[in-house]
Amino acid sequence: MKPLDQWCAEAQYFDANGHQIAYWTSAATDEGLANDKPWLLLIHGYPTSSWDWTAIWPGLEEKFNLIALDMLGFGLSDKPKSFAYSINRQADLQEALLAQLAISEAHLFVHDYGNTVGQELLARHNEGALSFAIKSMCFLNGGLFPEQHRPRPIQRLGLTPLGFLLGVLMTRDKLRNTFDQIFGPETKASDLEIDGHWALIRQQSGNKILHRLLHYIPERKKYRARWVGALHEARAPIRLIDGGADPISGRHLYDYYRQEIADADAVLLDDIGHYPHTEAPTRVLSAFFDFHAQIGHANIGTDFS
Repeated sequence: MKPLDQWCAEAQYFDANGHQIAYWTSAATDEGLANDKPWLLLIHGYPTSSWDWTAIWPGLEEKFNLIALDMLGFGLSDKPKSFAYSINRQADLQEALLAQLAISEAHLFVHDYGNTVGQELLARHNEGALSFAIKSMCFLNGGLFPEQHRPRPIQRLGLTPLGFLLGVLMTRDKLRNTFDQIFGPETKASDLEIDGHWALIRQQSGNKILHRLLHYIPERKKYRARWVGALHEARAPIRLIDGGADPISGRHLYDYYRQEIADADAVLLDDIGHYPHTEAPTRVLSAFFDFHAQIGHANIGTDFS
């Protein structure tokens, strides 16, 4: 992954209803914006940030113009204490940034919490109500089906009236312990990665709002028909790349996805956990580029070396 200080220095910001939202793009110059590579929007998961994507950013930017933001409450973006965090509002941020940059169409690569944001964007696209066209969407591990999501005990605590205690109980060592439980047996996060994730969570005292961000879990149940329906009615190619060793959304999600989605396109990485793109970046890039080769994109192939 890219050194955190370098990543932070490269952040740009835009205003969204009075909140400062951090974002990154691989096409920051006029010359870059004029190239013919397609746009790829990257949407991160909980409780981390777009820094996750730096593990595969160099490979992806050979084929795509990349765009990623830290959602409200995450990473370097603002973390208002009294705010009704919702998937719809996070989806609005994606639309706002693409509109600001005059991007009319994009492929999406999404993970975890970002899967749900992606499903909302896909639902809007299916309805013809999205401000940009989705050309394809690739999902990594995440709660695509609420009935298959298996939250960790600390997440369950965050959804109770005592949820504020999550900010007290969550420490760097607790984050390490939680990540060890959800990563593959041979692909644990390095100490440097844990330190970086924890530093980003702690920005603007973000650990104190971790429980507020968890409202996406009951939202998934409330809006199941809409968000699962978006998968069934997808008007763009979709693929799931799933780390099978993940206790939250691993092999059981992969099997259920293949059962529920007609002509399901899914790839299983048996020994990988909840963060496939940081645990097995080369394998994820291979599966991602294979998806794009199959759907007929020129200049996209599985050779990214």
